[in-house]
Order: sequence, then structure tokens, then C-alpha cells
Amino acid sequence: MSAYNGLFADYNCLSAAEGLLSAGKENEIETFDMFFREIPDKGGFAVMAGLGTLCEKLMALSFNDGDLAYLREQGFSEKLVNYLSEFKFECDLYAMPEGTPIFPNEPIIKVHGPAIQAQLIETLLLNTINYQTLVATKANRVSRAASGKQVVEMGARRAHGADAAIEGARAAYIGGVDATSLLPAARKYDIPVVTMMGHGWVQLFDSELEAFKSYLEEHGDDGALLVDTYDTLGSGVKNAIEAFNNVLVPKGLRPAGVVIDSGDMTYLSKRARRMLDEAGFPDCAIYASNSLDEVLIKDMLNQGAKIDGFIVGEKLITSSSSPVLDGVYKLCETEKNGEKLPAIMLSNNVNKITTPCSKRVWRLFDMETGKAIADVLTLDSETVGEEKTYSLFDPDFTWKRKTVDNFVAREMLVAVFKKGELVYESPSLEQIKFYCNEQVASLWEEVVRFENPHRYYVDFSGKLWGIKQSMIEKIMHESDGTGEKING
Repeated sequence: MSAYNGLFADYNCLSAAEGLLSAGKENEIETFDMFFREIPDKGGFAVMAGLGTLCEKLMALSFNDGDLAYLREQGFSEKLVNYLSEFKFECDLYAMPEGTPIFPNEPIIKVHGPAIQAQLIETLLLNTINYQTLVATKANRVSRAASGKQVVEMGARRAHGADAAIEGARAAYIGGVDATSLLPAARKYDIPVVTMMGHGWVQLFDSELEAFKSYLEEHGDDGALLVDTYDTLGSGVKNAIEAFNNVLVPKGLRPAGVVIDSGDMTYLSKRARRMLDEAGFPDCAIYASNSLDEVLIKDMLNQGAKIDGFIVGEKLITSSSSPVLDGVYKLCETEKNGEKLPAIMLSNNVNKITTPCSKRVWRLFDMETGKAIADVLTLDSETVGEEKTYSLFDPDFTWKRKTVDNFVAREMLVAVFKKGELVYESPSLEQIKFYCNEQVASLWEEVVRFENPHRYYVDFSGKLWGIKQSMIEKIMHESDGTGEKING
């Protein structure tokens, strides 16, 4: 089954679709928000990713004869099967562009359309955006820790499946890595690809020197030599130097580099740098690998490691230190007989209370510094930026207020699909990566820092806050605190 297939859905999505058909509600219009609640690794922001992939999947979404037969076997009604046999995506979809820094509890995707369709795509949407956003966020942390030094993604061997490896490489490039080792990802998304030597290559030959010379004969100045198969300093770097002199120098070529994959890489890199410089190869780069992440990279550089690039694998592709983005997809508005009715979900866990109404998201930028000030959620009918000053207030602690002036407001959700037709021209991956770097640079250093980042504020307009509070009070009054959702 292709991941683009309509059956990529949890059972409850299809049972909800069947229920809507049975109740005659399949064409009622609903609006859903996708948002997340916690930033991975307790960071200051996440990086939006996966929209381009989601567009591909939604455009290809369909149910083939085998899918329909399986649904019949599972006991689904013929009415649902007939509906799905002619399925065509017909919703409006708005999203924050890929590469945008995003924050908790603000809509990053908004879906508006027939109830049955909005519910059917939930699993596909969350799976695609949650995973790629998670990896792009981790990649941005790793790349910032590397302080401008090259970062190569090499996580396919421990990724959670082939699709995760390919889509993860895409997301990692958006987040800031420079290249991948995975050929299908490089081919599909035009990501720079790098040549890697394995320990197995070295072990195939009678000597390490012979392995190095053979590799350089094949790859020339594109080949970096892995020098820690036996003894990094005692043999690896020494044999690399001899191989450079024997194979590359006579051809007028210079070495690409050496790779250290184990041991105390700070110490080893310093010694290796001295040996290479003394041998006449100060331009030979030193790369480090071996289960790296932003913490280890930052520590090594702070300790003066002589490392020019980092090869990062499983801790990036799985975001192992914080392996889940808790993105959710919640109903915020319904339409009945032409009337728009806000929807809210309450919970005993106050963090799970949703924000009603179809919303717009605005980002306010200081015109003098270019830095982002805050995000503001408003009703669809409201506009931010026409006034000279704007009063911000914290929706949780309303006494915390700030008046801003000399600002420009940018609307963050852009139209992607209109009635199922793609209206958004996705930028190239290179353009998305550049945009991501530019937008992260618009955040204050206090938000971007790794340790105890400053909270970036996502505020409400007064009207939106008032609607939410009145709905909470109404449902608590009518249900004595036991209800979980109210419309109207």
C-alpha cells in the first residue's frame, strides 16, 4: 500500500466518515486547526516542514478497488464504499510556509471544507507534518550548534523505515544541514549528496594503506578517508598522509578530508590537525561522526576541537532526545444553515483546552530591528497592522500587557488548496532552506538560545479571547464541568 493511498488513515477516521454519511452530515462545513503544544527539546521554537510532501499526498489521494474491497471485508457500508470510490479532495487548506519558525498553540495548518473530507485526511496530515517538523527542528538545532561548519545527514540506516529516511533527509535540509548521504533523497529533492567510506572497505584489503590508496584512485579529491578502523593516530592518519602523497599529489590533487568515527574526537582532531598540517595538508578537512547531536557538537567546539564538519545520523533522523512532536488536529468551527458556530474542546487538563473559531495568524515585526515581536491570533474578520499601535496581552495572564508601535504585521497562513485545487506554488527546497535561515535570524537571541530560551508570545485579539472565555464559562455552567465540547 502506498503512503499516498486513501487507506492511510486510522480506523476512527473512516468510521467517522461512515457516521457522517449515515447522519446526512457529510457535506456540512467544518474548520479544523492543526497545532502543537510543546516544543521539542524544550527549545524556543519549532521549524515548519512537510507541506510540500503533504501537497503531493493530497493531490494523489484516492481509493483503489483493493482498498474498497478491504473496507467491505471490514464491514463498512456500501454507502461509504461508493462515496470513496469517487473521492476527490475538495477542501480549502491554509498553512504556514515551510521553514517558518512556529510556536505552541497557534494554527500551523487550517482545513475548511466538507466534514467527511476534513476528517478523512487527519491521519495523513498529522503524520506528514509532525514528523518532518520534528526533524527540521532538530536539524536546525544541530546546524546552529555547528556554528557554520558543514553538517551532513546520514541517518537512513537507523531511520524508522524507508519513507522516514527519505522524508527525514528532506526535512533536515530545510532545517539547515548541508548534504545527505542518501541517494533517493538527493535524487528526489535535489539535495547535495556526499561520498562516504565505510569501515568494511578498509577491512576488505590486506592493509589500511592499500585500502586508502585504492579508494583515492577511485574517488580522487572527492574521497574522505575513514581513519579510525584500527588506530586513529597510530596508523589511520599516518596512512592517510602516505596515501595522499602517493596518489593525489602526483596528480596535482588535494585531499577532501579524513573522518574520525570513534574515541575522544576533540583530542584526536587536535592531534590529527597537527599531523596533517606538518605533512603539508592544512587544507585537508577533518570530519567527526559517531552518534552526534547538538549537545556533543557544541561541547566539542567549545573545547577547541579541530573539526571542519559533522556527520549526524540517528540522533537527527529520529530526534532521539525528543522523539515526538505532539501536533493535533481539532475542530474549531462548524457551519449550519449558513451560520458559523465556534467549537471548543474542554478537558480536565487545561493545556488541552482548544481555541474556537476560524482564525488568522499575524506575526508582528519591529520595523527598526526586523525582529519578531509576537504572534497574534484573530478572528477571520479582523486585521492587524492598520493601526499605529497595537496592545498585546497574554491570553493566560491577561494583566501582562504591552503596547507596540513602529511595527509591520505579516499574515502567516497562506492559501494552499482552494476547493481541492492546488493554488500554492511551493518554493524549491533550496529556497525553503534560505527562508528558514532568514526567519530564524528574525528571532531574538533569547528565543533562539539552547538553554532556558525566552518564551515567544502567541497572543489573542480581544474579540477572540472574549469568545473563548464566554464559551468556557457557558459549558462549565451547563455541564457542571463534566462536558468536553460545545458548539454555538
